[in-house]
Amino acid sequence: MRDFLAGLAEDRVIAVIRAPEIPDAAELSAALLQGGVKWVEFTYTTPELPVHLRRAASVPGCRIGAGTVLTAAQAEAAVEAGAAYLVTPGIRAEVARVAAQAEVPVVMGALTPTEVAMALDLGAAGVKIFPAHSLGPRYFKDLNGPYPGVPLVASGGVNPANAADFLAAGAHAVCAGSDVVPASAVTAGDWAGIGRRAKAFVAAL
Repeated sequence: MRDFLAGLAEDRVIAVIRAPEIPDAAELSAALLQGGVKWVEFTYTTPELPVHLRRAASVPGCRIGAGTVLTAAQAEAAVEAGAAYLVTPGIRAEVARVAAQAEVPVVMGALTPTEVAMALDLGAAGVKIFPAHSLGPRYFKDLNGPYPGVPLVASGGVNPANAADFLAAGAHAVCAGSDVVPASAVTAGDWAGIGRRAKAFVAAL
């Protein structure tokens, strides 16, 4: 878990993929890597996610994870397909159990201080605060009061204009969504455009 958290703190950003279809997950991951984003989260909102995870996991240098993991079955399938970490949108005890058994880190979604505590009790390596934009960077400073040192990941509404503010306020890392990987660009296979967006996002940090 230490290597996971150290790597995430160093790289600072996870690209979150939400698209109805992905022509080539390997090419997409390679484009993001070329733009400076090593961490890629493919979500269960995309059909046949394990297929995409297997393809993406073949790209050297990328840290591929599965997101929007809601059930134990989804967690097991993602790990089997090569996911190096799991991400949930909220408190999911059954996902935490699978992650622990597989020795795969899980970043568990939360919003309130009570939910942060629940995520930690379940063994989460990190806690994803979603939707981060609703309460803003100051909320991360507030959470760092009762939870000093807890790896908080800002997700939802993070963009090049505010990403650095979340990090400065104490976020361990941030998630980049449609500003870097808009669904239209993914489905169109616009890898060059995605690479440019990734590079701009990293520069803004």
